[in-house]
Amino acid sequence: MRRKEKEITRREELDHIIHNSLICHLSCSLNDQPYVVPLSFGYDGNAVYFHTAHKGKKNVILSTNPRVCLGFEQEIHIQPDPDLACRWSFHYQSVIATGIAEKIVNPKDRLYAIKQIMLHYSDDDWKISEKELSRTTIWRVILTEITGKKFPADNK
Repeated sequence: MRRKEKEITRREELDHIIHNSLICHLSCSLNDQPYVVPLSFGYDGNAVYFHTAHKGKKNVILSTNPRVCLGFEQEIHIQPDPDLACRWSFHYQSVIATGIAEKIVNPKDRLYAIKQIMLHYSDDDWKISEKELSRTTIWRVILTEITGKKFPADNK
């Protein structure tokens, strides 16, 4: 990372940002054509979980090229400068993570994954039927690399 003073290195802080992000941006590619989409997601500290329709662009891409990059951000605020346009900036905390997306087929793992997604947005212990679960394709991305950045840096 070029600006080391902005780098986040503590895993607890990286996890905190992921847990407090409302959406995850999934970046993937097929035939050198990039594709980015915002998703609802769940996170258990090791993997990110998301769901898709059974058919669609994400499924085609991920089934062909499962290498993905995920982006998360929180606490975003504009930092204006009253005098110079080029001094405007953002306050933010962000995480970029990479991994391999894998379709989850085991019913027990599918239920765990969908519950992780629901836990991200609700503290309720939802009862999810197999019929409901069968309506969606569920994916897991085990994080292989994770980096973070924030501004202003608090120099911890």
